[in-house]
Amino acid sequence: MPRLELWGWLAVAVGLCALAIPWFLWNDATLVAGIPLWLWWHVGWMVLASVVFWLFARRAWGVGIESPDGDSGDGSRPPRRHGSRTEAGGESR
Repeated sequence: MPRLELWGWLAVAVGLCALAIPWFLWNDATLVAGIPLWLWWHVGWMVLASVVFWLFARRAWGVGIESPDGDSGDGSRPPRRHGSRTEAGGESR
């Protein structure tokens, strides 16, 4: 499952990168609410990219980097997951 998850997130990242520049809107002078359509595309893309990154940070942070057992290999304890919050200094709340 982690391998499939890794490939899924890679596909999402490539898709977001491919949609970052609206090549198909070049030379299109359409205005919506006084703003060029290509600028609306960027606004929508930024919202989509923000939501995708939020989901990635909540669900898959470390996929493809951490081992399946949660050991980072450096002798430190594995990161806490699922609802635990730590502050910048590493103190748990």
